[in-house]
Amino acid sequence: MKPSEIVQEFWGRMQARDWEGLGGLLADDLVVEWPVSGERIVGCGNFVTINADYPEGWSISVLRVVADGEVVVSEVEVPHDTLGVHRVVSLWTVRDGKIVGGREYWTELGSDPSPEWRAAFVQRL
Repeated sequence: MKPSEIVQEFWGRMQARDWEGLGGLLADDLVVEWPVSGERIVGCGNFVTINADYPEGWSISVLRVVADGEVVVSEVEVPHDTLGVHRVVSLWTVRDGKIVGGREYWTELGSDPSPEWRAAFVQRL
């Protein structure tokens, strides 16, 4: 599979809660950073467990996937029944058919309200 197809499959397996299949797409020494929360996840097992243990009630919609060689960027929307709607932009590195690293920027829609001084220049989403 091409790197972009691996990332598409990654999100499909996340949505399906196919944790074993998800692990099959990840390098054992995977490193994923979440700068917004100041966390680094080291190891395929830790990453899979964190996602498997996340409170149920969520789904995933892939909005776009863009690839340049081994670097793949994805944008997804993750609505949750009780925790709101989140968006995530992920920068993945794929080598030899496995995701070896990533940096994900998670945010809840509307969690960073625009300042009043910009009101005349913007449209609300």
